[in-house]
Amino acid sequence: MSLNANSADIAFTFKGGMLPMTVMELSSADPEHIRSQLAGKLSQSPAFFQHTPVVLSVEKLDEPHLALERICAVCRDHKLLPVAVRGGAEPVRQSAWALGLGWFAPVEEGRSRLLESVGSTATSDDAIDEVESADQEVVAVATRLFRGTVRSGQQVSASEGDLVVIGAVNAGAEVLAAGSIHVYGALRGRALAGIHGNTQAGIYCRELEAELLSVAGNYKRLEDIDSQLLGRAAEVHFAKEQLEIKPLG
Repeated sequence: MSLNANSADIAFTFKGGMLPMTVMELSSADPEHIRSQLAGKLSQSPAFFQHTPVVLSVEKLDEPHLALERICAVCRDHKLLPVAVRGGAEPVRQSAWALGLGWFAPVEEGRSRLLESVGSTATSDDAIDEVESADQEVVAVATRLFRGTVRSGQQVSASEGDLVVIGAVNAGAEVLAAGSIHVYGALRGRALAGIHGNTQAGIYCRELEAELLSVAGNYKRLEDIDSQLLGRAAEVHFAKEQLEIKPLG
């Protein structure tokens, strides 16, 4: 028997992926309080509540034990699908796994590990300068330039930096970036910037008609955008715990 597996014998392959994911940041552990707010959100944006996968962030909750199963049930009652939990003490992590959910470390913990790894290699001012220079080079290389129209059903992404689109983004299309998104044309589809949690990212476009805008998981749909901003050049940032949209220039 040959040791080389035929491609027809391969059942699956693992691949790194970058998928848009909404983070539901909990500031209350009361399932009924959550239910009440979700009901209000559902009446405002019913299109969003169509089996949308969400990550439940419990980083703001200082409670070692949560009624996680009840919270997930409330979400499912409103057509949201919890797929993972971010943050929380060890009992929360164990509860997530018991419910078949994934678990992510808190954002700040991940950032601290990164800073520690950088700090261990930078032992002088010169070393720090070298790290900063290297970071600047990586950002420059990671920026992706896409020329042409992003058509309906198409997804264009920049997994490590900014995305620049020299053209339009049609309705039904999607653009994603770890950094900021620049569209030198009409933005009619979905634009998700700061997909890894970068709240400093922004979205810039020549003509705003977006189906959905998101920065670091904070989103607005077309019906939530001030009609006076539609059809105009605009910029989008995350400020004061919400998305801020204003004319560009």
